[in-house]
Amino acid sequence: MRVLQIIDSLEAGGAERMAVNYANALAKEIEFSGLVVTRKEGALLNQVSKEVSYLYLNKTHTIDLKALYRLRKFVIDNKVYIVHAHSTSFFTAFLLKLVHPSIKLIWHDHYGDSEFLSKRPLLGLKMVLPFFNGIIAVNQQLKVWAEQKIHFKNVVYLPNFPSQENNVSEQTILQGIQGKRIVSLANLRVQKNHFLLLEVARKVQISYSEWTFHLVGKDFEDDYSKKINTLILDYNLENNVFIYGSKQDIKNILEQSTIGILTSQSEGLPVALLEYGLQEKAVVVTNVGEIPSLIQDGINGFIVDTDESQLFYDSLVKLMENDILRANFGKALQMTIINNYSEKTLMHQYLDWLKNSTK
Repeated sequence: MRVLQIIDSLEAGGAERMAVNYANALAKEIEFSGLVVTRKEGALLNQVSKEVSYLYLNKTHTIDLKALYRLRKFVIDNKVYIVHAHSTSFFTAFLLKLVHPSIKLIWHDHYGDSEFLSKRPLLGLKMVLPFFNGIIAVNQQLKVWAEQKIHFKNVVYLPNFPSQENNVSEQTILQGIQGKRIVSLANLRVQKNHFLLLEVARKVQISYSEWTFHLVGKDFEDDYSKKINTLILDYNLENNVFIYGSKQDIKNILEQSTIGILTSQSEGLPVALLEYGLQEKAVVVTNVGEIPSLIQDGINGFIVDTDESQLFYDSLVKLMENDILRANFGKALQMTIINNYSEKTLMHQYLDWLKNSTK
């Protein structure tokens, strides 16, 4: 089997991480695994395995014929049979199909606003998806949406899976006191709802002032980011909440952290949660997307509704005050991920589905 992943950028986001994870994992399993980045390289470039055939298109327009024919040549030269397009790269895959009809197309839907699917634009997808052989959804809501709204028959839910970091130097040093750090791995985007995090941080500062919050993720320097920074000042949290931007040494960061949190109002199955679990971190997370399929409240973490800032705080305090509970949750979450969300397990499911989808 010869499979190519396509993604629009290598910025440190969930869809981008999964495109790299799939390419790297497949390189160990099949004859050819490739990765094409259409528009922008980024921090994840050094995570791409040497066994993966890589091409950067530097696409500058929606329809960029020069880039398209470079892609076509790469596909023909490497005898690629299946093209697996992640997120918005589906349009590039569709154009490739027009100039090289023999390929089979798969679309991987990583849509981050899965709690608000009624507002999702449909026209472009309805035009191009008839050219695709299958859809992978990162949560059950997206699977149902594709079946009911797009009327697509061959849709599978495959959860995200974590992978080990490659070629990453341990550079990040977190502020605060060892043993009293709470980390949030989430790009500064509306869906991640950092305002809930700041409400909780405000409560923590009053009763547990030595505990600190550490926000790791891309800062888009937009209105959302500005509001976060304004609220940190308004709430006098300058010594309790720290923003680091996008980082690659996640394992190093988690080794310095005590508790992992996610305050999202919408999710698929967040890669951050898988990373917390692999490093045995106790977590408090919100009840969105596929998170409830992974977190059993009170067994391998705490899970609360998105508008429950007091309950989130109360759950966090239970972990802050009880190191045995933290250790037990961390071990239980790690075992959940190893048993159900490992690379090996997901690759087996993916390859079986791929063979049936592209006959």
